[in-house]
Amino acid sequence: MPGAERAARPVGWGGFPPATGREAPACYVPHMPQAVNSDAPETASGRRAAAQRHRVRQDLAAAAMQLFATQGYEATTVDEIAAKAGVARRTFFRHFRSKEEAIFPDHDDTLVRVQAVLDSADPREHPLDTVCRGITEVLRMYAQVPEMSVERYRLTREVPTLREREIASVARYERLFTRYLLGHFDEGAQRDGDDDPLLAEVAASAVVAAHNHVLRRWLRAGGKGDVEQQLDHAFDVIKSTFGTGIGAGRIPSRATSPTPATLSRQGEVVVAVARTDASPAEILRSIEEALRQA
Repeated sequence: MPGAERAARPVGWGGFPPATGREAPACYVPHMPQAVNSDAPETASGRRAAAQRHRVRQDLAAAAMQLFATQGYEATTVDEIAAKAGVARRTFFRHFRSKEEAIFPDHDDTLVRVQAVLDSADPREHPLDTVCRGITEVLRMYAQVPEMSVERYRLTREVPTLREREIASVARYERLFTRYLLGHFDEGAQRDGDDDPLLAEVAASAVVAAHNHVLRRWLRAGGKGDVEQQLDHAFDVIKSTFGTGIGAGRIPSRATSPTPATLSRQGEVVVAVARTDASPAEILRSIEEALRQA
């Protein structure tokens, strides 16, 4: 994004350098990091139990997908899935509530990891950058086992029940990101006519939509290619759309063109002076131009 303080410095969303010690933009409330889930297994026995749980869930998922593919979703029972995975029926229900849930074994764990990304974010990082890092965790869940993800994609396209389950899972991420972005905007600014809440919700949806678009394209290609690089490109597209808009505040409606901002330099400091009816976009453009010339 344009507007770096120095040409060589990296630029975050909204024209602010990411996590450089510079004060966060006033459009959002800095979020102090919270402790990551303290229930994570710390002992060797805890790690072994977690690994065993993960292995059983993966085995059940693989068994479910194979049976769905060979004999059909409707014809497959929970007993058959458990038997094929080499576990008892009660073991199946310790891990999954239904047979359609069995082919999405990692969504719950991934949601926890995404929440940890949001909770531990540097308070100087722009919230949209944090959300992009969060959705990347979801992408990595699929990219970890490409063959299984490709087969799961084929099944979800063919079986409406599985497709609905996948849509419900995606909606959980979108709600999480929307809450996060809304929580980082000053509640006092969320008054009638303020665009921040609208932009926060739309931006969260855009990040999830970009992830879904890139993921589907990668799955249709058989899970080939650098999917994270493709997602980074999609983020760049979103940043160019929302980067200077989100958090800019309410854009006044005027019948006449507002007076643009004026700028003056005092040593290494750039001072911006603007009329109250100047739009946020005009102020930001003026500041970005001055910073480029600094």
